[in-house]
Amino acid sequence: MAVAVIFPGQGAQYVGMGVDLAAGSSEAREVWERVSAVIDLDLLRLAGEGPEAELTRTANAQPALLAASLAVVAALRRQWWEPLVGAGLSLGEYSALVASGALDLEDAARLVRLRGRLMEEAVPSGTGAMAAIMGLEREAVAAVCRDASGSEVVEPANFNCPGQVVVSGHAGAVARAVEAARAAGARRAVRLTVSGPFHSSLMRPAGDGLATALEEVPLRPGSFPVVANVSATVPGGAVAVREALVRQVSSPVLWEDSLRRMAAMGARVFLELGPGNSLAGLVGRTLGDAVVMSVDDSRSLAAALAELEGAC
Repeated sequence: MAVAVIFPGQGAQYVGMGVDLAAGSSEAREVWERVSAVIDLDLLRLAGEGPEAELTRTANAQPALLAASLAVVAALRRQWWEPLVGAGLSLGEYSALVASGALDLEDAARLVRLRGRLMEEAVPSGTGAMAAIMGLEREAVAAVCRDASGSEVVEPANFNCPGQVVVSGHAGAVARAVEAARAAGARRAVRLTVSGPFHSSLMRPAGDGLATALEEVPLRPGSFPVVANVSATVPGGAVAVREALVRQVSSPVLWEDSLRRMAAMGARVFLELGPGNSLAGLVGRTLGDAVVMSVDDSRSLAAALAELEGAC
């Protein structure tokens, strides 16, 4: 069976994530412990008990989500691990690379901790914003951004699925883009609760800082290809992977295109590994005939394994 494994990004975190699976799987718990040791923070306790404000901080949320997703992988590997291809939404791309074997877990933990801090520092708090626009095509959203920018920045940041685009930039420009999108006929246009203008050109300083750290991290060919956010293609070699991860910080996430790429490569089942089920919805709205399963805890793990066994 042709299975794509996909991994969520920042925003999927919630208090209580990972606790059930870590309690029943020593492999899952070990992942949490290894990531916690690298960043000197008890992530499983933070994920399980909060406070939510501390878990949501970019510098904490990113390593916590990495651990939560790869803990699912560790538990799943005991009975099944034959992905055809993988991808991750934004931060989730690091989870996909570790799951493929291209990147070591400890290296990924250090990178995403740094990535989170650099992203927090790139733009002063309150300066940036993001908003989701539903019901407009890409070209219409791009036009809205051009008209709303003025002397500030507002740009498409995430192409999530048909008719759903997230924009990012200066708070004032994003507010103008929301109003312009509504006037242009958007079904919905709402500001998101995020801590910065992610995947916009305002994040370039964070990408520059990350580039130096990435140069020091070894990358290997993975056991399955990982589709990059910035191109919706599989980068060829370690240099190209590093470049894609640097560009990703300040470039749009081509998630809809990435899903279509994986389907074109033969994927028919999409396995979302990590907190929540938001990616499953995006798969459904992009690839209507795909089978989608989300694995977040012991119950959903058992259900997915039964489905995979029955299909093989």
